[in-house]
Amino acid sequence: MKWRHCGSGYRCRDTPDLPRYFAFGSIRSAWHAYSIRRAPFTAMFDTILQQPAYQFLTTHPQLGPNILLLGLSGSIAYGTDNEKSDLDLRGITLNPKSDLVGLTRFEQYIDRDTDTVIYGFNKCIRLLMENNPGVLELLGLNREHYLVLHPIGQALIQNTSLFLSKRILHTFGDYADAQLRRIQNALARDTYPQAEKETHILNSVRHAIHHFNERYRPFESGSLCVYLDNAVNPELEKEIFLDTTLRHYPLRDYKNILKDMESIIRGYDKLGNRNKKKDDYHLNKHAMHLVRLYLQGIDILKNHRIRTWDEEHIPLFLDIKNGKYRTADGMFNEAFFQCVNTLKEEMAQAAKTCTLPEEPKFDAIHAFVMSINEKVIKNEIP
Repeated sequence: MKWRHCGSGYRCRDTPDLPRYFAFGSIRSAWHAYSIRRAPFTAMFDTILQQPAYQFLTTHPQLGPNILLLGLSGSIAYGTDNEKSDLDLRGITLNPKSDLVGLTRFEQYIDRDTDTVIYGFNKCIRLLMENNPGVLELLGLNREHYLVLHPIGQALIQNTSLFLSKRILHTFGDYADAQLRRIQNALARDTYPQAEKETHILNSVRHAIHHFNERYRPFESGSLCVYLDNAVNPELEKEIFLDTTLRHYPLRDYKNILKDMESIIRGYDKLGNRNKKKDDYHLNKHAMHLVRLYLQGIDILKNHRIRTWDEEHIPLFLDIKNGKYRTADGMFNEAFFQCVNTLKEEMAQAAKTCTLPEEPKFDAIHAFVMSINEKVIKNEIP
């Protein structure tokens, strides 16, 4: 691969109109060269992206010039950031040739210190086909939020429609429901009578059990049932009980199942040690993401597009994040839950009338992936 100097960065030879810019010396140069930044971000990238903490972007063998797309995620991408917001980076990078014809398997690179996640191309495609909300949003960022955009990354964005399907109802809906459960469980811990708190713990345990067959050996020769009844513990009014009948079941799996259920109960029992101010902040974020996910899902189902930056609803997101829908006793007010119910119904209706296919367009996606990976094998990626 040959590079020619282009200002403060490097531009790959023989690229189409949308060039791939990536400075081996600093990501900041790539940002300047690509000229897609917005003024408020200039100082931030001048000070942050040249820091040693981000050197892995240029030095890691699977990153550097292999990055197809690198963008801002999280609150900056949603338009809800403030001076305390973290810088979240998400991206996509090519799989190495050894993944395609050898025995290596690069899935993703995670740097927890900088909250950066960069997916391997093949894994990213799988997640996009699953209509994973956190990965789909990478294809709908504002132009100025892309730090690096290779022509293949641009081609992926231009082929967004190949991935969109009616799965959106379930993926975005499930993610939103998860946020709602977090809110309900947190409120139950703080304000509900003991019997109602126990009911919320039971619901959390049942939700975990629903996924046990995906993680552990299925209950083919037995059963596991949890339910609420009058308490044996004299300090409780109601208590969760377990009935189980298992035969020839792996002991280690059973131990892990009990451990999962124990961790749920332990989470509710740690009330005395929690930081209420911090918890309220996270609770407001969960509430904001709940509404955001419903609105984004509705928009995809109706308009067949991905808009991570939802200009129209940013004021609503900020109001929720800033606690304007909380009451004096720490609950969420009726207007918030009415909004959630309305959005949930609207999303279900949008799914009934939308013209998206039932599943992503596998054949077209397969052909696209084959064409890219074949170029990797032949060293033909510009």
